[in-house]
Amino acid sequence: MQYSLTIPTLEEAESNHRKAERIVVELHQLEGISQEEKMETEFEISTSLSRVYQRQGRSEEALGQCESSLQLLEDWARPGQACSVYKDMAAIEQAQGRLDRAIEHLSKAHAIALSQSPGGLDGAHIAHSLALAYSTVAEPHHNDSAAHYYEESLSTYRSSLGPQATVTLNLQDDYCRFLLLTGQQERCVEIQRESLALKRETFGDLSPEVADTLQLIGGVEMTQGQVEHAHRTMSKCLDIQSVLYGPQHKKTRATQKTVDMLAQAPEVAGRQRREGSLKTRPPFCAVLPSYSKAGGNANMSDS
Repeated sequence: MQYSLTIPTLEEAESNHRKAERIVVELHQLEGISQEEKMETEFEISTSLSRVYQRQGRSEEALGQCESSLQLLEDWARPGQACSVYKDMAAIEQAQGRLDRAIEHLSKAHAIALSQSPGGLDGAHIAHSLALAYSTVAEPHHNDSAAHYYEESLSTYRSSLGPQATVTLNLQDDYCRFLLLTGQQERCVEIQRESLALKRETFGDLSPEVADTLQLIGGVEMTQGQVEHAHRTMSKCLDIQSVLYGPQHKKTRATQKTVDMLAQAPEVAGRQRREGSLKTRPPFCAVLPSYSKAGGNANMSDS
């Protein structure tokens, strides 16, 4: 059944869902549809109506429809289908800022997904959502849970989709942002350095993803006092941003300022002078005296 996909207003969508509910009941009473067909259609209507309420900002009514869907599934003896309902409930709660309740619903969805397909992608997607939710809660004791779900989902993505898959690399970036927030800079940089070759292969050498990774690595190197490393890394980032966005773009200009600031550090300035000196120095053979083949004496005039 198609509900409200082409209906101009949410109010009309709600009205049509209510009409559909009455029609389903009448059809079942007239034995036009079986009990299973009735329950399946009621589940579709309830799930769809919940999403209509959510779009209207009527969160409590949306949650009420989700509860109705769960009850239908329980009566129908199909608890496995409750996974999608719990994910909807988590999205509603998270939109209202009730993260603890969102985590509770996601945990139920995660348990169902793992029971149906251990190590499957659905469970990994939910684990990723749990990791993001836990890392958003400003309570230190949730950090271990966030790290656990990041590592679980990342492991599944790598084994199922490959380490170079876009979704794997995006999840890895989320994990690294979490590591930065929790003070684990070295682990973050280690992962980002390992990902550079994969990002170049997946997105291209001159891509925003590669530039952002270099910028993150360079930023951490700066905080750790690795000024020369940071200058090299940020210079590479600047080269890519200049091609991608042009020299006047705000990203490029901000990176240029950072590179200029780093260039003023004594160790960087000294290295650049040495490199400049090497470029202007004459070839090695040009500063050696020439010798005659006959006597091996230097071909130099006596003074």
